[in-house]
Amino acid sequence: MSRASASSGVALGASPDGARPEPGRAYPLVTVGALIVGPTGRLLLIRTHKWGDRWGVPGGKVDWGESLLQAVHREVREETDLRLEAVHWGPVQEAVLHPQFHRPAHFVLINVVARALGEDVQLNEEAQAFRWCSAAEAAALDLNEPTVRLLEHYRAHGFATPALREPPLPGEPAEAA
Repeated sequence: MSRASASSGVALGASPDGARPEPGRAYPLVTVGALIVGPTGRLLLIRTHKWGDRWGVPGGKVDWGESLLQAVHREVREETDLRLEAVHWGPVQEAVLHPQFHRPAHFVLINVVARALGEDVQLNEEAQAFRWCSAAEAAALDLNEPTVRLLEHYRAHGFATPALREPPLPGEPAEAA
C-alpha cells in the first residue's frame, strides 16, 4: 500500500534523508497494545512468557511506514485472529528496562481500547493462554504493570476517548474531529 504525497513525492515506507535512525544509535521501540472488549462486554487478556507469565493484552512493535491504527489491527489479527470494529485512544505509557519484561528493553507503549467483532480467539506462538472476563475479574488477575494502568484507564473512561484515525498524507488537510 504505497501512497505518495503530491507535495513531497515520497512514498509511505520510503526513507527520506534524515528519517531513519542513525546507525549504531539505540532508540526506544514504539509499540501498540489493545484492551479488547468482545461483543458480550467481556475483556480479552492473554498470558505470555515475555511478561513473566503475567496477563496482558495483545500488541507489539509498530512497523516502519505503518500507522498506529494499522499496527493495532495487524498485531491483534496476528496474535488472536480477531478483527476490530472500533479502536479508541488509551493511555500512552513508557517501560524503560521494566523488570517484568523478559529482556532489557525501552518501550513507548501506545495503548488503545478496541471492540472486537467476535470472541473466537486463535492464539499464535507468542501467548500461552487467553481469557475473556469482566473488568472486575481482570483486576484480580496477575497482570503486568502496563496492563494494570490500561485497565484502570478503561474502568474510568471506557470508550469516551476519541477513535484513532489514519494520519493525513503530507500536504493533505487533517480530518476534523
